[in-house]
Amino acid sequence: MKCTECFGCAQNESASRKMGDAGLVPAVERNYKDTVFRMLFKEKKALLSLYNAVNKTNFTNEDDLEITTLEKAVYMGMKNDVSCMFAFELNLYEHQSTVNPNIPLRDLLYVAQQLQKLVSEKNLYGSKRVQIPTPRFAVFYNGNTKLPERMEYRLSELFQKQTDKPELELIVTVYNINPGMNEELLGACQLLKEYMLFTTKIRENRKKMDLRLAVDKAVEDCIKEGILAEFLREQRAEVIAMSIFEYDQEKHMRLEKEESYEEGRAEGRTEGRTEGRAEGRAVSIILLLNQKGILSKETEDKIKEETDESKLEKWLLLAAGSDSISEFEAAM
Repeated sequence: MKCTECFGCAQNESASRKMGDAGLVPAVERNYKDTVFRMLFKEKKALLSLYNAVNKTNFTNEDDLEITTLEKAVYMGMKNDVSCMFAFELNLYEHQSTVNPNIPLRDLLYVAQQLQKLVSEKNLYGSKRVQIPTPRFAVFYNGNTKLPERMEYRLSELFQKQTDKPELELIVTVYNINPGMNEELLGACQLLKEYMLFTTKIRENRKKMDLRLAVDKAVEDCIKEGILAEFLREQRAEVIAMSIFEYDQEKHMRLEKEESYEEGRAEGRTEGRTEGRAEGRAVSIILLLNQKGILSKETEDKIKEETDESKLEKWLLLAAGSDSISEFEAAM
């Protein structure tokens, strides 16, 4: 990771995006990049329905659920997690569209912060046991890489020295929610199912049209078909901006992985490797600038068409340090 971590946590980001030839401009000012998943499941009723679906239960006492989502947990520049305490359990739910075996390590750091808050006034040096809720971790995956319906990531898989009996373990269950997968789970949580249908429409539209138009059409079609209809009508501009940002970040992660792969190939692939690096830097620059305002098509095309790595490297640093797009364009 060379780019996402450095600007992903930046504050005072703008989610304003220009919607291509359609002329739609959802201007959304936020201090961070929320995700559609997090917006959908930020309320107790929605979170309890997700808990019931995962655990095959039928609890209805949503007042007993306590939302514990951390406000400073950021991944790929986005907040894509929700957490809650219920039935003596501390549950962390997360959405991912990219394969990430490092999730157990991130969840370990996350749950450590949660537990630190819970036991801050307890005597950890006393003879009496300090009880804590049982941590449970789940990821809902809908990326393009083929994964089984259900799988696990383990913290011990990341250990440099493997052992048969790890003394520290954290297990994350990954549920594949792509079409045709985990239908029982999706049937038990209508909100999660409709979220899957919405994101699937974006991916299908993206095969035939510009990203901005693909997202807008997915929103229109879902409203007509009664998929997240009320939510999309009320939050339309923000959902469009967030969906574009999520897709851009996913593409950026994919380019980073492809670049790393290319860098490990034989010298005979130098030309392809150079093009991959140039494209990766161009995407990073565009992502940075789109957080600062509305990027003109002329400037975006100029960045995409540039192949000089040294110039792109300078533009990347310039984009990170500029307070606005106009400042960046003036210095280009």
